Amino acid sequence: MWKTKQLEKWLLCKVCTFLLASFLTAPLFADDWPQWMGPQRDGVWRETGILESFPETGLLRQWHAKLGAGYAGPAVAGGRVIVMDRIRHPDDAEKIARLKRDFGPAPNYNYTRGITLGVERVVALDVESGKVQWVHQYDCPYTTALMYGAGPRVTPTVDQDRVYTLGSEGHLFCLQAKTGQVIWSREFQRDYKLEIPHWGVSAHPLVDGDRLICTVGGKGTTVVAFDKYTGREIWRALDARWPGYSSPVIYQVGQTRQLVVWHGDAINGLNPETGATYWSIPIKTHWGMAIGIPRLFREQLYVSGYPRQSALLQLNAQRPQAEIVWQGDTRRGVACVMSTPMIEGGYLYGAGPGGRFMCIRLSDGKPMWESFAPSTGKRPASWANVFIVKQADRYLLANDLGELVLARLSPDGFEQVSRTKIIAPTTPLGRRTVVWSHPAFAQRSVFARNDKELVRLSLAANP
Repeated sequence: MWKTKQLEKWLLCKVCTFLLASFLTAPLFADDWPQWMGPQRDGVWRETGILESFPETGLLRQWHAKLGAGYAGPAVAGGRVIVMDRIRHPDDAEKIARLKRDFGPAPNYNYTRGITLGVERVVALDVESGKVQWVHQYDCPYTTALMYGAGPRVTPTVDQDRVYTLGSEGHLFCLQAKTGQVIWSREFQRDYKLEIPHWGVSAHPLVDGDRLICTVGGKGTTVVAFDKYTGREIWRALDARWPGYSSPVIYQVGQTRQLVVWHGDAINGLNPETGATYWSIPIKTHWGMAIGIPRLFREQLYVSGYPRQSALLQLNAQRPQAEIVWQGDTRRGVACVMSTPMIEGGYLYGAGPGGRFMCIRLSDGKPMWESFAPSTGKRPASWANVFIVKQADRYLLANDLGELVLARLSPDGFEQVSRTKIIAPTTPLGRRTVVWSHPAFAQRSVFARNDKELVRLSLAANP
């Protein structure tokens, strides 16, 4: 009897110790990924306990869920995975004709534009099981380039009990994160006379205090700040022919917080509270293809776009001003097209045209090395892309072949640690099939989607 009671006490003590340890360490591995490029919008994953290399048999699949088409990445927050997709409907000739009368024919810029019918959806799933919790959907005919009309581009932004979504045709929603109920909404075509960009609305909204800052477009409304609780407009700013596809970002430079807006005609620094312009430097892209966000290193700002646009700006820490240090050409810098580069220790890493992954010295743009290993493996490919996420002292590189590459990057070269397939590419692009969705990294897992499914795969060192 005495021995039994002692054993019970010992077991109870062990259980309590385990539970206490679990409670104390939970925040270390329970990180969320509530928006594009992570909690701080910097492409850094700060969770610990991540495996050092990928198993030869591949990552453990925790669940998968059916999904429609789209380029929008998932957001992970509050026990939910929230993602946008599109379900295409059979084309209705009468409805298409009516749309053409209402909006006029979609202009042809570089590739053929047309009208396709379908609905955009916001889908919320349980993070542990992958089961659907709620769906919000709305009718949404597309007028974008037919070749790239798979679905929404924008990753949802989760802010406490609200989620903000932005569709390819400019439908902005504020939804209750728990239920999907609409709190407020705006339509950029109706409210701001927006001419839909050739490749659709793509800039991820930014929450700043009580403001939701969006790249919109239209005359004097290239960027607009809304009250995040009501949708009321707070301020509007800038007038650009091309609103571009780059997301707004806020940097602290000296004593001044600056909202950096990179549109198709210029790079701009604004007061995020009022929209007043601090500085503006003309840098023109082709077809408004300003996509990746500018990256700050100390007081220097790097910006790049298509076709071979790259420049380093020096920001003034004493007052909000900027000037060009150097501007790239075919022999200087790296023109990151669809991905946002990463800066580490005065060197920049990013994927340029054709998937050429490069390292440059930031101070003068001098190329240090280049490789196709992270992207295509061997040779250039049209619009080949690499998403870059830093984790501890290494990098997770997600390419458009559906591969995840664990690597170390330095001025000396590219070092592959491990490579594995995480999802199948399903989007046709000419002679290639790709996956162009930025994955999310949370809960010691990677969340990836294509045009058919969303998967959760474990990256835990001890799953």
